[in-house]
Amino acid sequence: ELEWEELAGCQNVTGTKCDFSSAITEYDVEYHVRLRAETREDKSPWSTYFEMIPSEIAEIGPPEIELQSTNGVIKIKVSPPEANQAQKMWIDDLSFKYNLVIWENSSNAELRKQSIFPMDTINDLAPETTYCLKVQAYRPLEKEGLFGPIHCIKTTRKVKDLLCPTNVRVSALNMKFHLHWNSRYKESVRYTVQYLLAYLKNIPGDQSKKWLCVPRCENITDTKCNFTSIIPPAPGFYYLRVQAMSGYNRSCLSNEVKIDPLVTNEIGPPTVKVDISDVLLHIQISPPGGSENEAFRDYGLSYRVLYWKNSSNNEEEAKMRVVKQRLATVSDLTPSTLYCVKAQAFSEAYNKSSPFSKEECIRTHGDKMLPLIIIAIFIGAVIGILVIAMPVLFVLYQAYNKIKYVFFPSCHPPSNIGDLRGQPFGSPYLLTEEPTENFCIIESIITEETKQIDFEGGQHSKQSSRDSGNYSNDDDNSGSKVSEEKELV
Repeated sequence: ELEWEELAGCQNVTGTKCDFSSAITEYDVEYHVRLRAETREDKSPWSTYFEMIPSEIAEIGPPEIELQSTNGVIKIKVSPPEANQAQKMWIDDLSFKYNLVIWENSSNAELRKQSIFPMDTINDLAPETTYCLKVQAYRPLEKEGLFGPIHCIKTTRKVKDLLCPTNVRVSALNMKFHLHWNSRYKESVRYTVQYLLAYLKNIPGDQSKKWLCVPRCENITDTKCNFTSIIPPAPGFYYLRVQAMSGYNRSCLSNEVKIDPLVTNEIGPPTVKVDISDVLLHIQISPPGGSENEAFRDYGLSYRVLYWKNSSNNEEEAKMRVVKQRLATVSDLTPSTLYCVKAQAFSEAYNKSSPFSKEECIRTHGDKMLPLIIIAIFIGAVIGILVIAMPVLFVLYQAYNKIKYVFFPSCHPPSNIGDLRGQPFGSPYLLTEEPTENFCIIESIITEETKQIDFEGGQHSKQSSRDSGNYSNDDDNSGSKVSEEKELV
């Protein structure tokens, strides 16, 4: 069960409201509030309780302002809500932004609305004219506050000082920034360019001492300045102004110029290189300002690539491709054709586009199908000839071997039968079979000879009979020797 506490200052009140601010100690927690009616004699039941978180239901009160009219402009100083309170609901004063509504104090005045800083100057006002204005504080993405009371002030006549630089403007291309201004002063004058980080404008108080000099743009005689060096890789908002100094140490400040580098900058054309492979056109894109320019990463650049055949030279027939990468390829190319390419960089986030790059052209290779067909036909013809010629060569080779075998044999008869009965052994009609060894039995021959010797004389019978029964496996030469021995005996 909840433990209820009485609210100081809200007991026995006769009105229908009470201030219980002193009871609120935390602004981001939930509170429950209930009430009942009482008379001297009776009390009503408690009402259903009301749930609330103070920071959610509280409204932002009006800010306090101070005005000063000088040299045709109105200088304004804004103090945030709760500035003079010891206890604050919104502790961070920098979270407040301010809207100004100003109009001429006349019957047909037009309202002019603009955002202002805690310390700001209202320019472009008519001289010697009464203006009325009111200011509202708000917290971005949360809630708007109440407008403060209306204040009116009369402007003065603006003194024309020829020493002050006029028409201060910024030009930027590929994240290279230049400030330009005009000078109407006829005598020698030196200029110093100053800049201020925009977030410092949100801090209440005097910002005059927070302006810094742009390097290499101090005490210059030229009417332009390159301030690229102060833009970091992750650019923010900046204010710039020019201080002119005459030879008599008299100075004058120009109007301030606010820049958002990514909005102010203009995107230049990219660079395109093309190359041809067998069937593809390769397109390489370099971002504006060169690949080393890292600031373009914040743009999230994409590229429109146009390519066409140069034969028609008609851009209406060009084909387009959109790529996020820096490489693109094109297929379905026509052989021996000149193709031209150009590209454009663009950023959807910042709604910016560059001019198209310079055209780059390249000719595709000739048709490679005809040489391939010729080579294929040649290889097929060679294979066909080999298929047909191999059986013919095989038949001819076999016939050659047969003829050579019959008419030019590689084998020869043995040397021991080189002649027959003293006649040359050269007949071509002899069989080519190899002769077998002769086998003969000497016993019968020797027996007959022995008998004949016995009749002539018995002296050799014993000697001859000792050879009886011997067999000879000698060749024909051995047989010839035996015959000769017989004749000698």
